[in-house]
Parts: sequence; structure tokens; C-alpha cells
Amino acid sequence: MTDVAFHFGAPDKVAYAVRLLRKAVGTGVRVLVVADGGQLERLDAELWASAATDFFAHCLAHAPAQAVAMSPVILSAYDLAESCPALDVLVNLGETFPDTFGRHARVIEVVSTEEQDRMLARQRWKTYAAKGYAPDSKNLNLRA
Repeated sequence: MTDVAFHFGAPDKVAYAVRLLRKAVGTGVRVLVVADGGQLERLDAELWASAATDFFAHCLAHAPAQAVAMSPVILSAYDLAESCPALDVLVNLGETFPDTFGRHARVIEVVSTEEQDRMLARQRWKTYAAKGYAPDSKNLNLRA
């Protein structure tokens, strides 16, 4: 069964995702990140702007199949997530429930400090619970 965790309190979801991805890639896992287009563009740009020693390969879901197969991190819009391979971890930065969550060993829902985002996260939490999952929560206590 997929492990589901909510990381609450990220003042900047994209900046937190960069840190999370760096840590995940360092342990050898492959990660699918789903989000809306604006967040994906910003995350892609920030990953390319990393220092040479912090850089790790990543690609967009619509990249050539060989790149997707070899990349430790795949960035995808929700509508393309179905065509992505099942990876170790799915990170959800957006507001939408990721329908393909069960294909991954672990799901991390990143939730900002904004009330609207927290409300939508509560709805996703309830959806996981209704499907028989017991999400875990982590309060990040980060500052902007």
C-alpha cells in the first residue's frame, strides 16, 4: 500500500520541492512531481539554476521516452501523469488530487501556509482516508 504524507507549512512550495528532490535523488530514488504548469516551469528553472555540485538530471514528462526512462526526476502536469512510469515517490505541489497516486510507493503532498492551499489539502486528506489510506503529517516549521 502506498505511504501518504502531508508536509504542512512550506512558505515556498517550489523552494521546498528543490530541497526535497535533492535529498530524494541523493538516496537513489526516482521521483515524479505533479503540479500545475506555472509551478512546473518555475521548478524546472530553479533546478537548472542550481550550482553545479547541486545539479541533478530531471526532465519534463513530454520529453523523449529515453530521457523519461533515465531521469531520476520527472516533472508532469496532472493530465500527463498517467503516461509517466510508476516511480518510487510522487510529490504533489498542486491543488488537485493525483489520481495515479497508487502506482507509487510513496506520496508526499506539499502544502503551503496559505489558507486556501491548506483547505484544499484537507480535502485531499479526506479523499485518501476515504480510499482506506492513513496519511501521515509533518509540520515543516519553515520561515519564508
